[in-house]
Amino acid sequence: MHGPDSNMNTNAPLERIRVVLCRPSHPGNVGATARAMKTMGLTRLYLVAPASFPDPQATAMASAATDVLAAARVCGSLAEALTGTVFAVALTARRRDLATEPCWAAEAAGEVVRQARVHGEAALVFGNETAGLSNAELALCRSWALIPTAPECSSLNLAQAVQILCYEVRRAAVDPGRPPRVTEAGAPASHEDVEAFLAHLEQAAVASGFLDPTAPKRLMHRLRRLFARAGLEKEEVNILRGLLASFKAKP
Repeated sequence: MHGPDSNMNTNAPLERIRVVLCRPSHPGNVGATARAMKTMGLTRLYLVAPASFPDPQATAMASAATDVLAAARVCGSLAEALTGTVFAVALTARRRDLATEPCWAAEAAGEVVRQARVHGEAALVFGNETAGLSNAELALCRSWALIPTAPECSSLNLAQAVQILCYEVRRAAVDPGRPPRVTEAGAPASHEDVEAFLAHLEQAAVASGFLDPTAPKRLMHRLRRLFARAGLEKEEVNILRGLLASFKAKP
């Protein structure tokens, strides 16, 4: 089915949104994902350690979206796939006790579009068909979302989940609703800025004796959660890293 799109600015944020598949095991799902993306105007596909790519089955399932497959970027890790982004949402059906609070798919899509429109690169992150996202992969994302499925049958095919999120993203781009509140907030910190800060923080905690590297427990996971909720800005990261450096400089 086809429908009109009267909003001339729809493609602007969509061009800055990545769809990231982590360790996809079925090439058919990769092709179906490409098709799901293109029908909603998204074209930037990132594949983290795919089991088979390129693959004839992926090409067959992509149908008219083989150009999306041809332009797909293959990465060795999720960290690599998120390089250059300022915001990433993970899709997962499992609740994690150390994750930030979840949101529904529509709300997540709206925030992804807002971030892409105002600040820069954003990403939708999907896990492996069988195992989903690992806790370490989930920790790399600023937020996570749920699709409101029926509890008695909550499992979605990977490409189906991608289609739902891509639809919600396009809907948010076509009809952004109320304009974002004007604030004095600065540019958000990039993925790599936040990761470098967390590494710096962990080093400082070990050096001070506050963190025992042989028994770290959940300290860094909880700190990740804290700073994900905060939505760090680039200047704030610089201040925090400068603060950590000043402690090290003291006798």
